[in-house]
Amino acid sequence: MAIQDVGGKWISVQISGDGIATILLDRPNKKNALDFESWRALAASFAQLADNAHLRVAVLGSTGSDFCAGADIAEFDTMRGDPDAARIYEAANSAAFAAIRNFPVPTIAAIRGICFGGGFGLAAACDLRLASRDARFAVPAARLGLAYPVDAMADIVHALGPQIARHLTFTGTSLAAEEALAAGFLLEVADGDPFDRAMAIASTIATNAPLSVRASKASIGAVLSGRPEDAERAGRIGDATFASSDYAEGREAFRTRRQPKFRGE
Repeated sequence: MAIQDVGGKWISVQISGDGIATILLDRPNKKNALDFESWRALAASFAQLADNAHLRVAVLGSTGSDFCAGADIAEFDTMRGDPDAARIYEAANSAAFAAIRNFPVPTIAAIRGICFGGGFGLAAACDLRLASRDARFAVPAARLGLAYPVDAMADIVHALGPQIARHLTFTGTSLAAEEALAAGFLLEVADGDPFDRAMAIASTIATNAPLSVRASKASIGAVLSGRPEDAERAGRIGDATFASSDYAEGREAFRTRRQPKFRGE
């Protein structure tokens, strides 16, 4: 199944029969830098996917040798040239980050090569991150004279910790993959293609009880946000698991020593 994204530019989306969505940034000649319409397309694609009750996990990857160089600087003079335009552009960035951050099922970023600026923000908004050994990470706002949205910075702080986040944003320097792993930003550094490893993890997630996984994601999100409304929502999602047929299936499978077959109901 393919999803028609806004503008149809540089975002490719597919869903497999086992409920795994793959979202690929597809502008390799520009190191997958995203222009304004592509930011909107990415947010719209995740919003459409979020309505799919059969979805179990999503993998965000890229074509070519790089994950994402961030926003397309070539259009900054026209699309980000004054404060009003910059705020509109920033809102498109924030919408993409929020669509990933608030996605109801787990998201996995498969990162190779450059992961800079807005690309770093996309990865930080994902739940899990894996990278190739040649991956490099940077938040170069200080080298461009601009600021990142506060919500994106929250993702970065949660993913990196405050001290490393300060170091990256204050200095504009980059981290190698092993340094990002040591900082806790990465789950793994893959010896091969991180997309293959991400898909293997996605397949494992897809075999588990979808309602339980969604409840866990909602609860972790509530802990990170600290908002009472998020905690209440997570509680409702968690409570619903006990009335589900999957809960009955899990108990029966455990009793009879067989693999459970979860339906997400």
